[in-house]
Amino acid sequence: MVRIQAVEHSFADRPDLVGADRFEASGGAEHGRAADTADRVDADVVDAVLHCARTVLAERVARAAEIDPLFAADVAGRVADFTLDGGKLVRPRLLWWAMRACGGADAAAAGAALRLGVALELIQSCALMHDDVMDRSQLRRGRPAAHIALATGAGLSPESERGAAFGASAAVLAGDLALVWADDTVAETDLDPAARRRVAAVWRSMRTEMVAGQYLDLHGQATGGGSAARAIRTACLKSALYSVERPLAIGAALAGAGGRTTATLRSAGRAAGIAFQLRDDLLGVFGDPGRTGKPSGDDIREGKPTYLLAVARARSAATGDGAALALLDRAVGDRELTEDGLTRVREVFEASGARALVERKADRLGDRAVLRLARAVDVEEHAGGQLLGLLRTVAGGSARDGSAARGHGGPSSARVRSAARGHGGPSSARVRSADEGGGGR
Repeated sequence: MVRIQAVEHSFADRPDLVGADRFEASGGAEHGRAADTADRVDADVVDAVLHCARTVLAERVARAAEIDPLFAADVAGRVADFTLDGGKLVRPRLLWWAMRACGGADAAAAGAALRLGVALELIQSCALMHDDVMDRSQLRRGRPAAHIALATGAGLSPESERGAAFGASAAVLAGDLALVWADDTVAETDLDPAARRRVAAVWRSMRTEMVAGQYLDLHGQATGGGSAARAIRTACLKSALYSVERPLAIGAALAGAGGRTTATLRSAGRAAGIAFQLRDDLLGVFGDPGRTGKPSGDDIREGKPTYLLAVARARSAATGDGAALALLDRAVGDRELTEDGLTRVREVFEASGARALVERKADRLGDRAVLRLARAVDVEEHAGGQLLGLLRTVAGGSARDGSAARGHGGPSSARVRSAARGHGGPSSARVRSADEGGGGR
């Protein structure tokens, strides 16, 4: 199953760019050479992170094989493959461009950024595997979720009591292993003492926040939801912090950015991350399964306490629409909800104005992210421009057509220029594509 060694990569022919080991080994190089190395990674961040990930994960799987071949094949190899396949590496890219926009350019910081980016991807693997178990999701990225695949791989039916129990338990272990590997990767990354303290503080907070957000999500499902404010808090903890804000903070920590710059970056990341989660909630109800990789309506059937649902309930209550409230009470959390029932829920979201309100809120949060970023870093420089484009991609999107990004332009260029001038940058903001060399991943 493990395909790590078999994957060919353009960085294999670039000995000066084949991962963190090379960066760390070049730590004594003169400054110009170090900057040149970071500039080359700028040209293909995705490629550099993938190469580093294959190196790190190959070592982890090899160690697992020394413990037990079955464990290595079934669990360790699955974690490695899951981490390498299907993701867009948004978190490592946010980390990298935040570091570069804050002035990080030396070889040690570049090598550490790649390894920490891999650690972030492993944290994501942990979160997704556990999330699919808790939600009993059948699919992830258009393929069987880990607990389904593990049961099938053991010759058991995922639909049987025995198979479901085994698959869920094994997937929890796989997620735990991803978290252990993430921590090991951080611990084994070469950092000077000051940078290690800064990064460790962010890392500790991020792990706990992620678990807290998942618990709030579970609690909301079990108790029947909550207020709109609670839904936003859950979205912030479960998604926005570890997906956007904390990767930006780690990049700033590697670059040794000041407190004010870091705080403004974090604020931008939080706004973009919440916007992303709001759009993801819309996709969970209105999205095209062919694009999202998951069945539409799962959030409704699972009883997810989303902001979209909280707004629909609040608006229906405010207008005295008892029929809409009764329909939501019946449908939300009903795992046997039919397509007709789901269509009626969608109609409530539309008629109550909840869908439009959530879309507008996501738009405003995306605008806020752009403006705050322009106050933190120079968005006219290459790294700042890349970070701006990436944040816009994260915050943007349209649930109506299932697209991850609709090309929402954010606030007017004049407002961005004004914010950039306040930062001290030139007067004309150039927004670059978030997809540097290597394309979407």
